[in-house]
Amino acid sequence: MTDRGRLEALSTRIHGERAVYTDKWVRLTLVDIEPPGGGRFEHHVVRLARVVTAAVINESDEVMLMWRHRFAVDEWGWELPGGIAEVGEEPAVTAAREFEEETGWRPIGSLRHLVSFQPMPGMVDTPHEVWTAVGAEKVGEPSDTEEAAVIEWVPLANVPDMVKRGEIAGSGPLVGLLTLLMERQGN
Repeated sequence: MTDRGRLEALSTRIHGERAVYTDKWVRLTLVDIEPPGGGRFEHHVVRLARVVTAAVINESDEVMLMWRHRFAVDEWGWELPGGIAEVGEEPAVTAAREFEEETGWRPIGSLRHLVSFQPMPGMVDTPHEVWTAVGAEKVGEPSDTEEAAVIEWVPLANVPDMVKRGEIAGSGPLVGLLTLLMERQGN
């Protein structure tokens, strides 16, 4: 059996999909699947829009983070500025727009793609992208004031301890910041 044939034999077959609930933010579907060696059944899948965040570093090797309360889990934590990409919007444009709306700062120069990932690919389809830039200029106050209680430049060197203390718990900032740190270490 070829590698392709073996992979196909190990893949879950999809027989169809139907929406259970849909609005502008979320789509809940039931997918008719047949795992290899298993019976056929329907599996819930949550489909969300593409999320784009910005990890902007300043000349002091600090990253801008937002301290936010997330009601769904009733927890506070540090996050990267970001949000949902508008239909047809380029991800670098989304990252810059969201960064400015949420912080009042504008990245200087072009943003560079850092990493793309799916935080929960077994049940949730929500593509995430993290973009990075060096430098930002203050252009005003945040226009989206509900996004952050505190906006702060945080030393990048503090990130590993913040992660250990559970202060950075969301998959977006975790993946983005840890990828940025690995990249800086040559990994």
